Amino acid sequence: MKKNINHAEFSLAKRALTPIVPKVLLVDDDIELTELLGSYLERDGFGVHVAHNAQTGIDCALNGDFDIAVLDLMMPGDKSGFDALREIRSANALPLIMLTAKGDDVDRIIGLEGGADDYIAKPCTSRELVARIRAVLRRTNSSFAPVIPSDSIALNGLALCPPARSATFNGQDLKLTSTEFSLLLILAKNVGMVVDKATLSQGALGRHSSRYDRSIDVHISNIRRKLEVLSGGSVRIETIFGSGYQLLRR
Repeated sequence: MKKNINHAEFSLAKRALTPIVPKVLLVDDDIELTELLGSYLERDGFGVHVAHNAQTGIDCALNGDFDIAVLDLMMPGDKSGFDALREIRSANALPLIMLTAKGDDVDRIIGLEGGADDYIAKPCTSRELVARIRAVLRRTNSSFAPVIPSDSIALNGLALCPPARSATFNGQDLKLTSTEFSLLLILAKNVGMVVDKATLSQGALGRHSSRYDRSIDVHISNIRRKLEVLSGGSVRIETIFGSGYQLLRR
């Protein structure tokens, strides 16, 4: 007996089996570099769109359908990569990885304080870029992430919802970047305990921290500032010098 085909179910099943192609916005004025990195990313299964100046990058990020943006901070013209970072981050939560000159710690700190999720020092290898992009996507996009528990965490008015990657305090939205959310979630899961920087870096950034890497410190500072605005100090993250950070149970 011939079985009737439910075309709606067949269509859904077909879409479920279709590989998801992550869409990357690459913003850099170095044409040769973007061609090289873009070709490598496409061979590795990414969809790539390139912008060669800050304003075009801003327009693409705000109006396009991208999963992540890789942004060079030092670009010529009326607007720099720093301007692009600020405008994009003020408008949406698109995951952002910034490209910085190797050893330029000031640029890295400014970029992280401006809301970038991670940074890569130039010159970078294509393999490192792919690894960093995949690490950020796993943290920020449920389509590329493993299944995580749906239980929310509630603490002194602070509420974290892992599936939605949302945070609130007494019902008010705590506007965190994805990396900031990951850090706060790790601390909340270990409330009252000290979490070392190595654990925070591996869990939130997907990489080992180097000796002089201040990324975690800057992200924690951003979280503190945002928590202070809403909680008035009722939710605190304490620095344990030489060890790491601790979310206090009060």
